[in-house]
Amino acid sequence: MKIQRTKILCTQALAAVLLLGSASFASAQTSDAKTQLAKRVIAAQDGAEMERMFEQLADTALQPLVQKWGERLTALPANKQQSTTDALDAELKKFNVDLIKLISVQATKERANSLPAAYTAKFSEEELKQLVALMEAPVFKKYQTIAPELGSTFVKAIVDGSRSAVEARSKVFDDKAASVLGSSGAAPAKKP
Repeated sequence: MKIQRTKILCTQALAAVLLLGSASFASAQTSDAKTQLAKRVIAAQDGAEMERMFEQLADTALQPLVQKWGERLTALPANKQQSTTDALDAELKKFNVDLIKLISVQATKERANSLPAAYTAKFSEEELKQLVALMEAPVFKKYQTIAPELGSTFVKAIVDGSRSAVEARSKVFDDKAASVLGSSGAAPAKKP
């Protein structure tokens, strides 16, 4: 009787382990499926927009250097400013190319290491399937290709449409700033 009971308990324990194992396996499969879908969403984001983001990040990192060294250029004698500016521009271009490569490498690491987990945490498997369908669709690929052109057209229209109003407001500001500083903004009058 004791052996029979032990067999039953062992069979039940084995069944529980197998059941847990299969549930864990199904969960791992779902997780793997979600991860693969997340990776497809991430891959679909490659393109001109991603490259522009890298360039913008590099440009943001360059701005403090441009400002720092630009201020120093104004202190140079006028006859040395152009050649020095040209030399610094060449170095800035090299530095910018290096930054873009560095940012691209880091982005590749983050896309592989942290981004899939972020997508699987925020989206259900069904939502990821919908994102994949959307982002792999030919119309989305076309959109990615022409989005920079559309963005440039939009920005140009904004700038062109607001230019005169911005210039008028800038003049008002200049007048007020001159007043705050105690001058009219005009060149000082020559004394007779």
